Amino acid sequence: MGGIFIRWLILTIAIVFASYIVSGIEVESFFSALLAAAILGILNVFFRPVILILTLPINILTFGLFTFVINAMMLKMASGVIPGFHVYGFWSAVFGAFIISVVNWILSTVMQDRGTAGYIDLEKKNGDRWE
Repeated sequence: MGGIFIRWLILTIAIVFASYIVSGIEVESFFSALLAAAILGILNVFFRPVILILTLPINILTFGLFTFVINAMMLKMASGVIPGFHVYGFWSAVFGAFIISVVNWILSTVMQDRGTAGYIDLEKKNGDRWE
């Protein structure tokens, strides 16, 4: 259960970071970013899989780049619900979604299933083999 809160906090930090980088994204308070991260997580759980399936042909034609447009739509939807969190314009949403996606990708590569940071411990065995 602690892993969910860590992911939620890192998504919140990613939203705040995106608001500093992209001029079209404004976050008035940390609480607004926390709510935006929660709503964005809920939207990604319920709506994103359906939208990905519906837009699969165009996503295949664009080699997956249309996923950023879908993420931008989710970000715009979250900004419409949360007071104090505003996304102005399509390109601001796309660039913000890109930054948030990169942060979440880094998070998912570092975090394990239970939400803790993990590492791989390799040992050299039989001369040149690493296991």
